Amino acid sequence: MDQNAGSFLAVRRLSGGGIVHHHHSHSSPAEVVGVSTAWIGKGLSCVCAQRRDSDARLSFDLSRIQEDCLQRLQKRIEVQYDSSNLEHQKALKALWRASFPGTELLGLVSDQWKEMGWQGKDPSTDFRGGGFISLENLLYFSKNFPKSFQELLCKKNGDRALWEYPFAVAGVNITFMLIQMLDLQAAKPTSLIGAVFLNLLLENDRAFDILYCITFKLMDQKWLEMHATYMDFNVRLSCLIWNLLDTFFAPSTFHANQIVEQSLQSVIKSTRRQLERELLLEDIQRIEDMPSYRFLAR
Repeated sequence: MDQNAGSFLAVRRLSGGGIVHHHHSHSSPAEVVGVSTAWIGKGLSCVCAQRRDSDARLSFDLSRIQEDCLQRLQKRIEVQYDSSNLEHQKALKALWRASFPGTELLGLVSDQWKEMGWQGKDPSTDFRGGGFISLENLLYFSKNFPKSFQELLCKKNGDRALWEYPFAVAGVNITFMLIQMLDLQAAKPTSLIGAVFLNLLLENDRAFDILYCITFKLMDQKWLEMHATYMDFNVRLSCLIWNLLDTFFAPSTFHANQIVEQSLQSVIKSTRRQLERELLLEDIQRIEDMPSYRFLAR
């Protein structure tokens, strides 16, 4: 996975229900959040390696079945999207049908994809940051929680901002964030969060996909809580200033994209903190036990 790859576009909501897309580049969010040790003793073998007074590191020994479970997920993570792969093409077409049933897709490269929140007419260029698993995550969400999926895709719930986050690009960023949070590219968990998740993965081999759905729904709720009014105010003020300056290259739109990007990163970080708190709750034995799971609707 390319940790530096990624793309971003802001989506402006119009009064008639249409959307206008604008482009901007961005880096993926990453934040280290401290966790408690409440889960130690629940089937986890932990060794603490003290490197410095202020730098303690956890190391977890895995059983053979745990190693196999982790490696299966890691193999999924390693797969890059290949636009020439027929199975990958089939998955992308399936995502379109699930997103816009009854609407014919004109091609795998088409301006239609912008309606889902991809940065351009070719979604394959956006998978660099998340790999094929980011497409699998979106497809799983659309098939298993179609009601929630459509609510987020179409921004149906809540008092939406003038400028909205792009659905598909946000989805790829969520996949990337979860892989980083759980440290899934390491040979074995190096954090308590990662070890806890591995136990949940043993219980359900689709735990990562379900956690993705939980995260997307939670992220949208936090977006509404934090930015329904804040976003509109800042975007309107910024656009006014730039229009008065009468600069080139539509700077008001560019500046709005910057604000949306920064806001989305902030919301994803807040979402990550919430996920970490929930994963460490004493009574979480299955991924479905997470409090935010109840927000998902089929």
